[in-house]
Amino acid sequence: MEEFHKVRRLPPYVFEQVNRLKASARAGGADIIDLGMGNPDLPTPQSVVDKLCEVVKDPRTHRYSTSKGIPGLRKAQANYYARRFGVKLNPDTQVVATLGSKEGFANMAQAITAPGDVVLCPDPTYPIHAFGFLMVGGVIRSIPVEPDDSFFPPLERAVRHSIPKPLALIINYPSNPTAQVASLDFYKEVVAFAKKHEIFILSDLAYSEIYFDGNPPPSVLQVPGAMDVTVEFTSMSKTFSMPGWRIGFAVGNERLIAALTRVKSYLDYGAFTPIQVAATHALNGDGSDIEEVRTIYKRRRDVMVESFAQAGFHVPPPAATMFAWAKIPEKFRHLGSLEFSKLLVDKAHVAVAPGIGFGEQGDEHVRLALVENEHRIRQAARSIKKFLSTADETLHNVVTLNQR
Repeated sequence: MEEFHKVRRLPPYVFEQVNRLKASARAGGADIIDLGMGNPDLPTPQSVVDKLCEVVKDPRTHRYSTSKGIPGLRKAQANYYARRFGVKLNPDTQVVATLGSKEGFANMAQAITAPGDVVLCPDPTYPIHAFGFLMVGGVIRSIPVEPDDSFFPPLERAVRHSIPKPLALIINYPSNPTAQVASLDFYKEVVAFAKKHEIFILSDLAYSEIYFDGNPPPSVLQVPGAMDVTVEFTSMSKTFSMPGWRIGFAVGNERLIAALTRVKSYLDYGAFTPIQVAATHALNGDGSDIEEVRTIYKRRRDVMVESFAQAGFHVPPPAATMFAWAKIPEKFRHLGSLEFSKLLVDKAHVAVAPGIGFGEQGDEHVRLALVENEHRIRQAARSIKKFLSTADETLHNVVTLNQR
């Protein structure tokens, strides 16, 4: 039976192949150490949970909420931007609450994209950045992810050779999956480029608070004039360990925010009101919960870098995010990231995210999530060391199997 048009535009979900292997291994009794999905294992701060429990007892909060977010939540997000970035936002016209940043990106794509519109998107990048636009008939032109001088010549070529002219440029720093961080000077060049070519900027800042080396990542909205062309997406999932709560934000340019708000008004009534009130409480906090989360991820990062190096698997220390982006060990690189990830599940009982799932340019890498405790990370390193020590035998068996 022929697939529906929009479904045909989507490739097979690469991560699902690893997930099936993982589930099968667990069903067989294997203890899989899961460094694949960026699904925080840390508990939501107790004060946030307590606020949810308090508010949910009021039956008036059980009714429909508001799609763009309750006023207190939008005001709290505006205050957060003022404190953290020195950026002034009107909570009524420049802030909309989303059901996580993923939903925000997908609905922004739906709000602003006509069939055939061209969008400039990094490769590798978080899948929704590209596929949110592909699902609504957009066309993706891939650009580099490195936030340095090498970023702009391919960008200029992409604009010069795109018909029609690109609608938007997607940026994501700190980057998922590569963990690279952009500077304010880089953002100044991005804004100048966007204004020169009359292109919108869609910035994913989901990892703004997960950084390790003392330099808080900036917002592109800190650049004078960025508000004219930019919407930025943030999320509470990682910052406050609230992934299942599904709370995020889009902030910035009033025209773009109005378009997103209008589309959302047809699609949802917003998150459950008690969740929005609890999220407001989290944003209005003193920041100690965020600092604790940051400290835990930094310890895990350091343990992973050290223990994996001892295992013979070089993992560059990420400056931010809850991920490490590592090249596949050379002996296995020719297999590609999906086959290597399958082997890790099968032979080492360690799950990782194959880089090909983030774009063609990611296929020599895997993404490692810091979502297991330090003991489990060391256990994963020991298993990987044992796996790598039998590399020649493993590769021989793979070749033999493929020749049958």
